[in-house]
Amino acid sequence: MRLIPLYFKFLSFVSLFFITSITQANPVVCFNTNVGPFCLELFETRTPITTTNFLNYITTDAYNNGIIHRSVPGFIIQGGGFKIVDAVNGKTIAPVNTFAPIINEFKISNTRGTVAMAKLPENPNSATSQWFVNLADNNQGERNLDTQNSGFTVFGRIIFDGMNIIDAIGKLPVTNLGGNFTEIPTIDFNGSTVLVSNLVQINQVEVINTTGVFSEGVLSFAVDIGTNEAFEVNLRLIQDNPNLVFELDPTSITSLPTKPINIATFSSSNGTLHIPSVTISSTNTVSNVQMQLTNTQLNQFTLLNFDPGN
Repeated sequence: MRLIPLYFKFLSFVSLFFITSITQANPVVCFNTNVGPFCLELFETRTPITTTNFLNYITTDAYNNGIIHRSVPGFIIQGGGFKIVDAVNGKTIAPVNTFAPIINEFKISNTRGTVAMAKLPENPNSATSQWFVNLADNNQGERNLDTQNSGFTVFGRIIFDGMNIIDAIGKLPVTNLGGNFTEIPTIDFNGSTVLVSNLVQINQVEVINTTGVFSEGVLSFAVDIGTNEAFEVNLRLIQDNPNLVFELDPTSITSLPTKPINIATFSSSNGTLHIPSVTISSTNTVSNVQMQLTNTQLNQFTLLNFDPGN
């Protein structure tokens, strides 16, 4: 039987661009909170304006010392609007300084674990600094965020075990403090004076520029196939003993208009795949990942080696 090169497999599925699953893998943003850490993978190529806006707020330290100021159990938790600052009488809460609003980029459904931008009612192009995490599939029923206000722009997803932390925040008691804080989650609040220690605090935000992300059995990354073309793909782990074997998910293949700087390379001449770096947890990124195409019919890759991370 004649073997079909991987290159032609890629080209044959480019037409699936508009029905692909979420595949973006660069960059990763990790939040350290007083409830625990969580990371999200940004969908840079699908929502470039929103992603750039989000990263600009991180670069200017807008989210450091921030708080989760809104929680609707079973629906969303929301942050990015307020932060803890020093005042004459100690710590206080102040609004985040915002940039100009951005245009709406709704393309991806508001399913559980996705991260989207908040905006003003009846104003699709009003998102600034505030973001939220979907605690449930909010793409149906009365709370359908895919249809309200021209759709809420999903620009990332929670990865690794981060939803455990997100769910823990979503289960905290919600307190009405009036003003902008009518649905604020609190920790050990005694019902009297709210202290800074009673709030869900974002202590630090870190951006990890990585080539790939391995989360929930799926390795996602952008790859240069050697023909001046680049694609985003998912490889799903199908075997972990005695070797790690991954299989290409053809429905995940997305053609990229430009090549990212941090990109994997595939050689069709010898079937080798090199991924410069892969983030595998909130604290660990491995590098120099080498894989071999071992089944050309099913596009299966076997892991050969990698350099341990930090």
